[in-house]
Amino acid sequence: MFNLGARAAQDDESALHALGDFTANARVLLLSLVAIPIGIISAYVAVALLALIAFFTNVFFFHRFSFAPASPAMHTLGPWVIVVPIVGGLIIGLMARYGSERIRGHGIPEAIESILINGSRVEPKLAVLKPLSSAISIGSGGPFGAEGPIIMTGGAFGSLIAQFLHLSSAERKTLLVAGATAGMSATSAAPLASVLLAVELGSSSGSRAASCRSRWPVPRPPPRGAT
Repeated sequence: MFNLGARAAQDDESALHALGDFTANARVLLLSLVAIPIGIISAYVAVALLALIAFFTNVFFFHRFSFAPASPAMHTLGPWVIVVPIVGGLIIGLMARYGSERIRGHGIPEAIESILINGSRVEPKLAVLKPLSSAISIGSGGPFGAEGPIIMTGGAFGSLIAQFLHLSSAERKTLLVAGATAGMSATSAAPLASVLLAVELGSSSGSRAASCRSRWPVPRPPPRGAT
C-alpha cells in the first residue's frame, strides 16, 4: 500500500512537471501584483531615457543644456562634428572600463544572456549605467536606437525588485521579462509587438517547459549544418 501511495505521488509530480508553465498557484497573483509597478517604473524609465538622449544631443552638437528634442543634422560645428562621436566613445569606454562591462552591447542579447547564464540576475549599477551610456552614445551620434537599451534597463529593474523580494530564478525571469516588455512598449508605442518579445525572451531558457510557455509560434534556429 505504501508503495502504491509513493507511486501515485511520483505520478502526480511527473504530471505537474509535464504540464510545466501551464500549472498555476497563488504565487501567480503575487507576481502579477509585483509586475504592475515594474511596468509603471519601466515606462517612466523609457521616457527618462528619451529625455536623456535629447539632452546629450543638445550638449554634444549644440553646446546647450536642454531637454528639447533636437536633430544632429542641424548642427553648425562644420568639420569638427567628426570629433563628437569620438568623445562620446571615449566616455562610454571609461564607463565600461571602470563602471561595468555589461553596458556594452545592444541590450536584447544581454537580457537573454542574463536569463540563460546569470539566473535572471542583473547588477544594480547596470540599471543606472546602461541608460546613461546609451543616452551618451546615441546623443553623440552613435548609430543605435533606444529600444535595446530600454529593454535591458527595464529588465534590470524587474530583476532587482525580484532579487529584493528573494524570489526564485523562474520568478525573477518573469519579472525581468515584464520590465523589458514594458520598456519596449513605452519606447516603441507597440504593446502587441512587446508581448511577442516577452514570449521570445521567456522561451529563451531552453527548457521543455519554457518551449511550451505559449501557444504562439516562436521561430527556432535550424540545426547545425542545415541549409
